[in-house]
Amino acid sequence: MADQAAHPALTLDGDTFLRGGRPHRIVSAAVHYFRIRPELWSDRLLRLRAMGVNTVETYVAWNFHQPVPGAADFTGDRDLAAFVRTAGDLGLDVIVRPGPYICAEWEFGGLPAWLLAEPGLRLRRVDGPYLAAVDAWFDVLVPVLLPLLASHGGPVVAVAVENEYGSYGNDTAYLEHLREGLVRRGVDCLLFTADGAEDGFQLGGRLPGLLTTGTFGSRPEESLDCLRRHQPVGPLVCMEYWTGWFDHWGVPHHLRDPQECADVLDRMLAAGASVNIYMGHGGTNFGWWNGANHDGTSYQPDTTSYDYDAPVGEAGELTTKFHLFREVIERHQGPNPHQPPPPPARLAPQSVPVASGAALLASLDDLATVHRGAEPEPMEVYGQNFGLIHYRTRLRGPLAHGELRVDGLADRAQVFLDGAPIGVLERDRPDEALPVTVPAGGAVLDLLVENMGRINYGPLLHDRKGITGGVRIDRQYQFGWEVRPLPLDDLSTLRFTPGPHAGEGPVFHRAWLAVEEPADGFLALPGFTKGMVWLNGFALGRFWDRGPQRTLYAPAPLWHPGANEVVVLELHRPGTRIELRDGPDLGPTAPQWTPAD
Repeated sequence: MADQAAHPALTLDGDTFLRGGRPHRIVSAAVHYFRIRPELWSDRLLRLRAMGVNTVETYVAWNFHQPVPGAADFTGDRDLAAFVRTAGDLGLDVIVRPGPYICAEWEFGGLPAWLLAEPGLRLRRVDGPYLAAVDAWFDVLVPVLLPLLASHGGPVVAVAVENEYGSYGNDTAYLEHLREGLVRRGVDCLLFTADGAEDGFQLGGRLPGLLTTGTFGSRPEESLDCLRRHQPVGPLVCMEYWTGWFDHWGVPHHLRDPQECADVLDRMLAAGASVNIYMGHGGTNFGWWNGANHDGTSYQPDTTSYDYDAPVGEAGELTTKFHLFREVIERHQGPNPHQPPPPPARLAPQSVPVASGAALLASLDDLATVHRGAEPEPMEVYGQNFGLIHYRTRLRGPLAHGELRVDGLADRAQVFLDGAPIGVLERDRPDEALPVTVPAGGAVLDLLVENMGRINYGPLLHDRKGITGGVRIDRQYQFGWEVRPLPLDDLSTLRFTPGPHAGEGPVFHRAWLAVEEPADGFLALPGFTKGMVWLNGFALGRFWDRGPQRTLYAPAPLWHPGANEVVVLELHRPGTRIELRDGPDLGPTAPQWTPAD
């Protein structure tokens, strides 16, 4: 157990924090253990400490730990306690935000997809089935947290109740249920809420008796004044100072002017506020874990990179923003004796041809178990969280001309007739139809649907994937379906054949990259269109020629000396070579951006 004297409790005295009875200011950086390979946790924390922070803040992603009800995993890359202890051993306090909802641009805002399989369940409110699931999760999570609290000698000095709830609702009884649940299970540290620094958000998300904090990225004087209106006495805290932003596919990469960003931080600290820099280090949405937004008109899935234009880049780079922030923090907090680790080593560039392939539609029986039913159902009905889902039926003929429509498509369907591609349907174009002609003997209709990330913010959280309505030819619903969930969490059953596979996908393409000594690398896929990449069996993430992201970060712990297997699921038209590069390319950038835009 950590030395309790090294991490004394955080308490309140009027407008001041006390830590071990002495006035204290929180200067924190957000970093998410679930977006970093565990071998690199210490490296990233050392870099943030060198920037000058005395605290780090992390969410806990419920869905990352509990992919199925009743079983939780806190081992390996899910070892929350190990991450927190690592931070504590480096002399950093820790703020934990356990949700159960976290947003974080993370799949479904951290909520587990299996919640959506229960008919009638209502999220983030006083709803019996939802609260029962949350309570069961807290029964598992809180015992992991208790030994890490400052009262037990650990580094955790504060815990959040929900997250930005005022952006969603105003069910104070729900927040009180969460608060009471944490306290009853033994959480005895400082509790707080975090909401946007605007009156409406604060009115919905505040919980009387708890510290109120704000989330904002600009106009610090105005934002802090708002907090003071809603909490006349108490420390001023920006719990999320947005120093960058996340990216959506098809939108330029966000950058924020480092000097302007450092100036806002300087003004906030000069006003006496405490701050949590969001993000200090962003990391990566490995695998299928990216979230998505919806603006009421369009669905906006997030990229694999969560670089966030943070002071410490996705691959551990120390940016101009890092150095400016270090200067600002030293000006307000005093000299910083800590220096960052040296820059991470990088692999030498190389390019290799695709060596073999395996067609997805020909591999269905190797990858999936078939379910049969009258209607196509969404992923969650089959117990599936992520990946693709395949629907097949036989159309009756002859039909000279018909129009194929999918009701309730989430999110993107590739459509095939007797194995030949006939088009793509997307959720943002619900009225779009594909023309079909069916011969006298009938034809096999295949729909391969991709879950591109569940919505993580706003009123449309209830985002079931696959087909939630039905499939029609003109006005006629089609019945009698075979359904194959394709989470693609095990590719060992694929049977690759030598040589590149040209033509329309979807095809798994395999290549081999030889390295002498593991280091960081960046994979590029020139000529490829859209899909997913695995390195030595680990799902690196999605790619899409729509951009902005052009390379995928492949951190050193995923490589080994000798031959390394790269598998690319290309959904459309493949390239012929895979490139290993020695630097990231996150794509074309937007004009300088600030959160006020």
